[in-house]
Amino acid sequence: MKISVASGKGGTGKTLVATSLAASRALCTSKSVTIADCDVEEPNSYLFFPDRSLLGRQQCLVSVPVFDEARCSHCGKCADFCAYHAIAVLPQAVLLFPELCHGCGGCGIICPEKAVSESTRSIGEIFRAASSNATGRVQIIWGELAVGEARATPLIKAVKDLAAGKNEMKGDSYEGGDIIVDCPPGTSCTMVESVRDTDFCLLVTEPTPFGLYDLDIALKVLAKMKIPSGVLVNKSGLGDRKVYDYLEKRSIPMLMEIPLDRKIAEIYSRGEIFALKMPDWQARFAGLMERIEEMAA
Repeated sequence: MKISVASGKGGTGKTLVATSLAASRALCTSKSVTIADCDVEEPNSYLFFPDRSLLGRQQCLVSVPVFDEARCSHCGKCADFCAYHAIAVLPQAVLLFPELCHGCGGCGIICPEKAVSESTRSIGEIFRAASSNATGRVQIIWGELAVGEARATPLIKAVKDLAAGKNEMKGDSYEGGDIIVDCPPGTSCTMVESVRDTDFCLLVTEPTPFGLYDLDIALKVLAKMKIPSGVLVNKSGLGDRKVYDYLEKRSIPMLMEIPLDRKIAEIYSRGEIFALKMPDWQARFAGLMERIEEMAA
């Protein structure tokens, strides 16, 4: 089972929900669970597992072209072809702007002199850690995008592939189990890549005008992608009832409410999983996972 936890805006509580889901599932069922933190520009899921042990780390490599100036005729066809303006051809040199390159390989295909070869460069790192004490059998995988990099989607895909066992990394790993994808905020390409190929998306929102506006956009994105979804309302008691009216009018399932509670906020601010500190919530989150499984079946 692969579940994505997303939202249309930041600050709604995605990580609070993702970490509580993972820990509750692991503790209540003794199953192994993997959190894949795809918010690679500011990952923080791993911080909620202080007993974690780092199992491995590796570079995330993407393809970039290399130009052989001795063979290049400086015809400019590669620059004309590049839709991302990553190549500039001067009379005596070819300039590459690697941060703009999408690694499509088109410049090498179109080059009449066969002066383009392929190399790789790193855009960030992927980390894998395990927690097996109070939080049950939880594996945490996250990516950290290098400073100045504009493209996060290749790193997000690499994080998800490692969580799904499509890539390998040195070190012991839990086999199988559920995957919970902690998505970046918003509805841009990073969110789309994070929720892609998941069995179900749990959208976290807050009952405010901003929360409703961004929730509407996120639901439309998921509908286009044909990914089943449900909504969790965090900070209930804040704002107004328009989010609830919206969900009822469109028959969108509201799967859980988390109240605006100072105790929950204090626990979260200390970097702790609130479901572990408030045991009644463990059963609720475990039940939420079971309901999601039924809806995604």
